[in-house]
Order: sequence, then C-alpha cells, then structure tokens
Amino acid sequence: MNNYALISIIICYLGVLFFIAFLAEKNSKSKWVNNSIVYSLSLAVYCSAWTYYGSIGIAANSGISFLPIYLGPVIAAPLWIVVLRKIIRISKQHKISSLADFVSLRYGNNRFLGAIITVICIFGIVPYISLQLKAISETFEIMTDDTSYVSKYIFDDSTFYIAVLLAVFATFFGTQSTDASDKHKGIVVTVAFESILKLVFFLIIGVYVTFFLFNGTSDIYHKISMTPNFENLTKIRGLEAGFDWLFMMMISFVAVFLLPRQFQVSVLENNREKHLKQAIWMFPLYLLLFNVFVIFIAWAGKLTFGNEVNGEYFTLLLPLQHNNVFLALLVFLGGFSAVISMVVVSTLALSTMVSNNLIIPYGFLDKFIKGQPDKNAYYIKNIRRISIFCIIITAYIFYINFSIELSLYSIGLISFVIISQLAPSFFIGLFWNRGSSKAAIIGMIAGSFITFYTLVLPFTIEAFTGITDFTNHGLFNISVLKPYALFGINFLSPPAHAFFWSMSVNVACYLVFSLSSKGNYRERNYAEMFVDSRNFSSLQDSALVWKGEAYVSDIKNVLNKFLGEERAQRALNLFFMKYKIPPNTQMADARLINFSEKLLTGSIGSASAKILIASAVKEEQISLVEVLKILEESKETIANNKLLREKSEELSVLALKLKQANEELINKDKQKDEFLDTVAHELKTPITGIRASTELLIDEDDMPYEIKTEFLKNMLNDSDRLTRLINNILDFEKLAKGKHNLNIKQNSIKTTIKYAIASVQQIAINRGVSIINDNLIDFRFSYDEDRIVQVITNLLSNALKFTESGKGKITIEYKMINNMFEVYVIDNGKGIPDEDFEHIFNKFYQSKNQNTIKPQGSGLGLAICKQIIEQHNGKIWAKKGNKNGATFVFKLPFN
Repeated sequence: MNNYALISIIICYLGVLFFIAFLAEKNSKSKWVNNSIVYSLSLAVYCSAWTYYGSIGIAANSGISFLPIYLGPVIAAPLWIVVLRKIIRISKQHKISSLADFVSLRYGNNRFLGAIITVICIFGIVPYISLQLKAISETFEIMTDDTSYVSKYIFDDSTFYIAVLLAVFATFFGTQSTDASDKHKGIVVTVAFESILKLVFFLIIGVYVTFFLFNGTSDIYHKISMTPNFENLTKIRGLEAGFDWLFMMMISFVAVFLLPRQFQVSVLENNREKHLKQAIWMFPLYLLLFNVFVIFIAWAGKLTFGNEVNGEYFTLLLPLQHNNVFLALLVFLGGFSAVISMVVVSTLALSTMVSNNLIIPYGFLDKFIKGQPDKNAYYIKNIRRISIFCIIITAYIFYINFSIELSLYSIGLISFVIISQLAPSFFIGLFWNRGSSKAAIIGMIAGSFITFYTLVLPFTIEAFTGITDFTNHGLFNISVLKPYALFGINFLSPPAHAFFWSMSVNVACYLVFSLSSKGNYRERNYAEMFVDSRNFSSLQDSALVWKGEAYVSDIKNVLNKFLGEERAQRALNLFFMKYKIPPNTQMADARLINFSEKLLTGSIGSASAKILIASAVKEEQISLVEVLKILEESKETIANNKLLREKSEELSVLALKLKQANEELINKDKQKDEFLDTVAHELKTPITGIRASTELLIDEDDMPYEIKTEFLKNMLNDSDRLTRLINNILDFEKLAKGKHNLNIKQNSIKTTIKYAIASVQQIAINRGVSIINDNLIDFRFSYDEDRIVQVITNLLSNALKFTESGKGKITIEYKMINNMFEVYVIDNGKGIPDEDFEHIFNKFYQSKNQNTIKPQGSGLGLAICKQIIEQHNGKIWAKKGNKNGATFVFKLPFN
C-alpha cells in the first residue's frame, strides 16, 4: 500500500475519533455516554499493542505462556466490587485527580511521596508508550512494504508525525479544564469505541486465519503437533515454570489496578459505582474473546513462515501473504486503535501527575500565589499540554535508542515490574492503618533500585554496548550478584525474577519501617479514614486533626486565585449551609481547612493544595498527648451526639406511641358512647313493648283469650331479652375483674356443641341458614361447660348476623393439635374487613359489615368470649387470609 494512502486513512480515522469525542463531550449527560457498557469497554484500554501483537509473538515462541498476563486481571475483576469501590468512593470524596494524589493522600498528603510515585510512573510508562510507537512504526512499514529504509532524521520518520497527532488529540480533549478530577467523557467514549473495533477486527482475522487459510482449529493443532518441541508450546514445564506463571499473574494483577491508564479509566472516570457490577463480568469476557484465536494465529503463522519473520506481526503478514490487503488494513486499524487508546489515556494521566506532583509543588507555587485566577488556569493547562508533548517525545526517543531491538512483550513486562513498586504502599495502606509515609518512601526506593539492578541495568548495558559480562558474571564478577540469577535463583524469567526480589525487599521495608516509626497525626487520621471504609462518610469530614489560627478571609483569597471569586463563594456558601455555620464567621476550623484542600486538589494536586492552605493559616505542631486529647474529646462528642440521637429517637417513638394511645382512647371513648347508645336502645325497646302490652291488657277487660295470651308471650320474650342483655353486661364485668369462678369438670365436647347449636337453631331456621356439625369423634376433657356453651353460642350468633338469609352456611369443626383442643366456627358470610381484625375482641366494638342497617347487639359478645377462653388458659382468634366468609378459632388445654 502507498505511504500517502495509508497516512490519509490514518488521518481520516483520527478525524472520526475527534468527531466521536466531540459528540460525547457535547452530550456528556446523555445515556449513551453515561452507562455501564461504555465504562466496561473503556477498561479494555488494558489491551494495548502488546496484547494485539505481542501476545501472538510470545504464543508463537513459548506457547501458552502468554496467558498469565490475562489471568491476573481475570482474578482481580471480582475483587473490584470491594477494593475498587472503596478506591472510587475515597477518590470522589477528595476530588483525587491521579494515582499519585491517591497514594500521597493516604499518607497525609506527603509531597515527596507524590513526587516519587510520579517519577516511578514516568520510568514505567514511557517505555510502554515507546512500545506503542514501535508497533505503529513496524506495522506501518509492513503495510507499505518499506522495511528496508531506516530514517536518519526525525522529520523523515512517519512515526514521529503519528506521535505528534496522538499528542494533539490527548491535549485537546484532556486539558480543557484545570480541574483534572473532572470527567473526560470524550476520551472515555472514544476508548470504548476503539475497544469494540480492535476486538472485532482481531476476531475477524482470527476467523479468517483459522477457518479460511486452514480447515479449523483441529487442522492447525494437528499440523503444529508434528513440529519439533511441540510439547513446550502446550504445557507448563515443571514446578519452576509454575513459579514463573505465579509471579507473572501477580504482576498483571497489580498492573490492572496501578497502571496510570487503568487507574484513570477505572477510578477517575467512574461516575457511578453500580457500573462495577457489569464490569466485573464484561471485562473478563472481553479478555477471553480477545484470546480465543491468539494461539491458533500464532501456530498458523509458525506453520506458514517458520522463524523467518517476527511472530508478533503474524496478524498482518498472513493476510498480506495471500494478497488480502483490505483485511490487513482492518488489522492495522485495530492495532492503531489499541495504540491510540493506551497513549492518549496514559499521557493524560501522566501529565496530571507531572504537573500536580512535580512542576507545581516544586517550582510554580509562588507564581500561582501572586497570580490571578485566569492566569493560573492558563498556566496549569499549559503545563499539562507541554507535559503531554514531552512525555510522547521522550517515549519516541526511547523507541529510537532502545526499543528497536526488543520485543513488544519484553518492553511491556519491564514497565509492569516498575509500576508494581507502588503495590505494597497502595494495597497494604488500604487495609492497614499503621503504614507510614516514611515506610512507603523507603519501600518504593528500595524496590525500584532492585528492579533497576535486576532488569533495567543489564538490558541498558546490552542495548548500548552489546557486552553481556555484567549479565553473565554479575557485579564485580560475584556470581551471587548476577542480575538475572540474584543469590542463586536462576529458574525464573528476568521479569518474574525482578518482581520476586523487588517485591520481597519493598514489602519488608514497608512493614519494618511502619512498625518501627509512627507517622504524624495527619497521616494517622487519613490512614484511619482509608481503612475504615464503612464509616468513611462520617470520618472524612473530621479527618483533619488541626491546631492553630486561621481566618476565613485568608482561605477565601487562596481559593479565589484558582477557582475565581464566583466559584469560590458558591463553594463556601454550600459549606456554611451544610454545617449550619453563620456566613459571616471569621475564624476557620479544621472542617473548612479540609474542605478547601479538597477543592484545590483537582486543580493542583493534594500535596500542593496542602502547601497553599498551610501558607494561609498559622498551624501549630501538635504533640501526641494533644492529639490523643483532641481525639478523646472528639470521641466524647461523637458519643454524646450518638446518645442524644438515641434519646431523640426514643422520644420520637414514645411520642408516636402516645399519639396512638390517645387515638385509641378517643376511639374507645367513641365506641363507649356508641355502646351506651346501643344499650339504651336495646333496653328501651323491650321496656316499651312490655309497657304497651301492659296498658292494653289493663284497658281491654273483654280481650279475647288468644290475643291476651299472645301479648303475655311478647311480654315474656321482652323480659328474657332484657335479662340476657343485663347478664351480658354483668358477665363481662365479673370476667374482666376475675370475680367469676369457673366450674371446671370433665365434659363431652360433642354434647356441649349440641347445646350451643340448639340455643340458636330456631333463629337459623327462620333465616334459612344451615348449621353443620359432622364431627363423629367425641373428646372428654375438663372445662366449664356453661361458659364454653356461651362462647360457642356467641360465635354462632355472630356468624348468623353476617351470613346471607337463605344462602348462609355455618360449619363447626374440632381437632387435637399438640395437646391442645381447637374448635373452628366457619361461615360463608361477608368476612372480616382488614381494619376490623385488631379490634373485634375489644369491648364495645361492633363491625360495620353486618347484614343490617344498624349494628345489632351490645358489642360485648366477642369480648366475653375472649375473657372466658383466657380464663381457661386458652386462646381465641380470627384467621386471616380467608377468600370468603370468616373463621373463628379457640383452643383449650386438653387435660
């Protein structure tokens, strides 16, 4: 393919990415920008040119040895729901803008620690970026068939111009805001888009090679199995190789958390924690799909080309071998997408660390303090833009001088091992509050020195001089100091060997110095806040133990320098409103100092924010005794507040109960009035009947005998009615006060039920209601028969009131359960409304669901039943959940 044609395609592709990023920034609040799928795909920035090309190279030469680099992230993904969620939560609360800010904040905003982390990341990532440039350069040469020409000048090298274009893209979309903690929606969406492209194009070439150039996976496997040393491509060679796999998985496990580009997309660009739920399975699935065809493409290339060409580029060489230029172009664009994603996100993350942890705190702070908001914002943006260009140019220089002779795989592993030196301070610090900044600094420096000696130095000497004496014989010809076989451990690969020794020294230094030296009060406060993630929201407001003198006006002046007067005033108003502080307050407290540092962190980093706020206040050193006193007072205040809160909650509960009791009393008083009205009505009706009948009998001397007899019967019935009503009232009072003694003796329950049915049978016949009692088995046990007859009679009478005339049916059943005798009275009436269940056994209560206009009876029937049953040490209730009718149940001890 022609050089200019390919460059034109690259420019057009970059134009599409610019357009996508522009749309995403313009529609930054839309659902297609803010969703878990975009977030999960952005995590695939992990799959760089190393994945796209390097994995195939290692698979071609070492078989399945490429897998550990992907097994580590797969193991890490389920832990994101715990570890990464904690990291995201802390980062959002403190407006963290970089990995260096996060770690240095854990250790009390230590400026020197932030600088060391930044330097380590630069040394780790610049070679990684050079790896991407190497991939672009070599694939560009393959596509244009221009491998013979080596440019002597930068301006003749197409790779240089591509690097500049990448820098422009990262600069344009990564430095629009001075607050680096702001989300970069345009970059995230383009990374997600490129993740789709590189996966789809890689799967296409995989299918093409496996099923079109060969007859499927079995064909490739059969042919490669005939080659020499085939077993070495498909097996882990013994225990020693197993240790190598273990350390490689540990390296990649750490990298998926600590690579600046991974921290950027997984933590800083996360806008909702719930996205993690989808990411923990989407990301491993993505890695699985990406690796489905790796081994088959590698073997297919091996079968086609042998050892004549670089195995890393089999994906390009195989389609070109068969004149399929279009498919090769798709593969090239997929690899180019992998490069762009990695370079743009990495340079964005590194530029933030360089500006916030190196340039600003170590040179520009004085200038910022004297400047104005607009000028300061201009300075910050320019520092980051220049940093991006410098990082990419440095990576280009590294590529020219070092990368040409190395494989993509080896460069990537060097970067991973360097970055892993942050792991002890990062991971242990999240879960152990004793870790100190001194220990973190010593551990990182010691681990980096070991990495330099065992991995970087031998590689550098060989690259510059071609001499291998240092590698083969060790420092000063001391065999135990061989860089690839330190102290006799010679069975690990160089990256795994360097990782083992550097991590051992790093962790040992971190633990020893953490236990032997205590951090200052600021470190310990932030340590407690990081570790105790469950109470993070309550701890983060009071995380700063502070003693001194500070004025709100001085702090406001500092904020105005970076945020502008309008934004600073708005932030302070929200602070005063949140903590209910008067807006005219003059003296600042620890909460305002902590709040102000967080506001500045996104723009200039946590270390610089600490320095600037410290310059505006007069802080006094706090002794350990004073710290303990402050913490004790804080603890007492928290305890008192908790006690007051508990008392307030108790009072609220009591007030609610009092309100409910008052409402119940009002309701009972109302029921009592209705009861008295009902009783008066019930008493008045038979008395009126008796009086009228008596007057007629007196006035009519010659009344026929039949009519006189009828009147006398009516008088007798009304008298009985009066007697029953009065007896009910007296019975209830006696039962309620415990004045009635039960006549307990052995009785037949079958006979008792017959007595009760007989007392209401005529009423049931008159209303056309059937009473069913089919129980054949009889039981004899001790109870007061008259009272139980009264209970059953009341329940039957109650059922008669609520069943429809001519269609009603009442059933009586009984059975033995757990030495308790249960009796059921079941009807097919209207049932019991839900609101009546809690009150039906209360005295005076009458349901409004009767088959009459006005409730009949005194409202004491069920209350009397309850008293009688409870005096028998039994229980009575109405069953809930009946679809039709009502079911009353009472149980008595069987003895």
